[in-house]
Amino acid sequence: MDFGLTADQQMLADSAREFLAAESPATTVRRISEDEHAFSPELFRKMVEQGWTGLLVPEQHGGLGLGMLDAAVLLTELGRSLTPAPILSSAVLATSLLVSAGSAAQRKQWLPRLASGEVIATLAWLEEGDRLDPGGVLLKPRRARSGLRLSGSKLFVMDAEIAHLLLVAVRTGAGSGEAGVSLLLVPRDTPGITVTPLPSIDVTRRVYEVNFDDVVVPADAMLGAEGKAWKHLAKLLDVACVAIAAESQGGSERALHMAVEYAKVREQFGRVIGSFQAVKHIAAECFSEIEPSRSLLWYAAWAQQGNPRDASRAAAMAKARLSEVYSRTTNRSVQIHGGIGFTWEHDIHFWFKRARCNEAAFGNPAWHRERVAQLSGW
Repeated sequence: MDFGLTADQQMLADSAREFLAAESPATTVRRISEDEHAFSPELFRKMVEQGWTGLLVPEQHGGLGLGMLDAAVLLTELGRSLTPAPILSSAVLATSLLVSAGSAAQRKQWLPRLASGEVIATLAWLEEGDRLDPGGVLLKPRRARSGLRLSGSKLFVMDAEIAHLLLVAVRTGAGSGEAGVSLLLVPRDTPGITVTPLPSIDVTRRVYEVNFDDVVVPADAMLGAEGKAWKHLAKLLDVACVAIAAESQGGSERALHMAVEYAKVREQFGRVIGSFQAVKHIAAECFSEIEPSRSLLWYAAWAQQGNPRDASRAAAMAKARLSEVYSRTTNRSVQIHGGIGFTWEHDIHFWFKRARCNEAAFGNPAWHRERVAQLSGW
C-alpha cells in the first residue's frame, strides 16, 4: 500500500506552504498573537479564498468535499507556520461534527456558511475534570415550554470569542453512559452566554470558559437525534487526534529546521556549533523521530475513511507519538539555540509552547496508549 501523497495533495501542501510563508511569517504570527483574540479577519478572509474553510464541506453544500488526509496535509503546514486562525476549531472539528451528526436541514443551513467563512463555529465539549468519555458530559439542560434552558459552563473552548456558533455537548438523559448525550447548536450571541479567556502558555491559540446563564435553546437546536450524539463525539475525537498529530508533525519539522539553520551560523570556540558532534547527534535524533512519524500520520488520516475499523487505534497512536515527538524536538531545538532560545525575543518559544499544549489536548499520550491497548485487545 502506497502511503505517499497524490499529486493533488502534494499541490495542496506546496500551495499552503507558499501562501503561509508569504502571508504568515513569524513576524505576522507574533503580531497576531498580541491581538486580544489572536485573530486577523484579513488573514482569515484570504484563507477562505484559498478554499480552506470548505475543505471538508461536501460539494453539494459549497465545499471541496475532500477527506481527512487532505485536511491533515493542510494542518501540517499550519502547524509548521503556527498561524493563528480558526481552521482546526471551525473548518475541521465543527464542520466534521455537522457533517456527521446534522440533519439534512441543519447541514443545508450551516455548511454553506461555514465553507464561505460567513460563520465560524467551535465545539464546547469539556467540563471540569477534562474527561473525554461519556461520563464527562454533565451539563444538563432543563425542559421548558420554549424548548430547553441551559445553565452551566464549558472549558477550554477554542476560539469562542470570535465564534458565531457553539456546538455544545449536553446530557439530556439519565445516567452517565453513552445514551443520553446530545448536541445543541447555540448561536454565540444568545442572551445569557458569557465568554472568559483562560490562561494558556500558547498565545497563538486562545481557549475560553463559556458560561450559560439560563440560556434559552429552542427544540430545533438539537443537532441530530436527541440522546444519540456520543457516537459522533467518539468519531470526532479520532478526527481531533489526527488533526493535532498533523499540526505536531509540521511543528516538529519547523523546530528542527530552525535549530539546524541556527547551528550553521552560531559560532563558539572559532567554529560553527553545527560542526560539534554533540549538536549533530541531537539534530540527527530529532530527524530520526520526525521522519517515521509522517507515515504514522498519513495512515491515521487515511484510515478515517479508508479503514474505519482501525481508525480509532491509528488516531490514538498518531496523537500519542507525534505530540511527544513535537515536545522532544522543540525542547532540543531550544537547547541548540542556547540562551537566546529561552527569551521572548526569539520565535522558537512559540513552537515550544504549542508543543506542550498539543501534548495535553484531546488526551495526553499515556491516555491514548491505554486506548491503543484496549482497542488492540491487550
